[in-house]
Amino acid sequence: MAKRVLFVCLGNICRSPLAEAALRREAERLGIAVEVDSAGTGDWHVGRPPDRRAIAVARDNGVDISGLRARQVRREDFRRFDLIVALDAQNLADLEDLRPADATADLSLLLDHVEGRRGETVADPYHGDHSHFAETWADVVAGARGLARRIGAEK
Repeated sequence: MAKRVLFVCLGNICRSPLAEAALRREAERLGIAVEVDSAGTGDWHVGRPPDRRAIAVARDNGVDISGLRARQVRREDFRRFDLIVALDAQNLADLEDLRPADATADLSLLLDHVEGRRGETVADPYHGDHSHFAETWADVVAGARGLARRIGAEK
């Protein structure tokens, strides 16, 4: 049975779609069955594609995220997914506040899955340039690799 992973950032147009793409790619490389999605705690960008700079950095790394569309976290996500992975501490706190009593998903930060980076957050590149998005890509790839190793070990 495939593990179900939801990545969450604020608007679901920068970090979480990049993390979604990075885990899909890593899981495919390792032959691990996963169902991956992403969402935001805010509703500003619902229905919109990822930020053009996120699309560009993903494309630069051989991944197409242009077909993804932003959505907001829903209560049922806490039962549908096995792991809900926040990209920063504030979104993790917001998820803990939103978490219903019957939730089954485990919550964590993405960089908790990278040795020596527990508690660190993936910086939001929204107000930056291409180099900030490249740094975000590097962080989400590191997190995706650690998370994929964890999922693979649980088989």
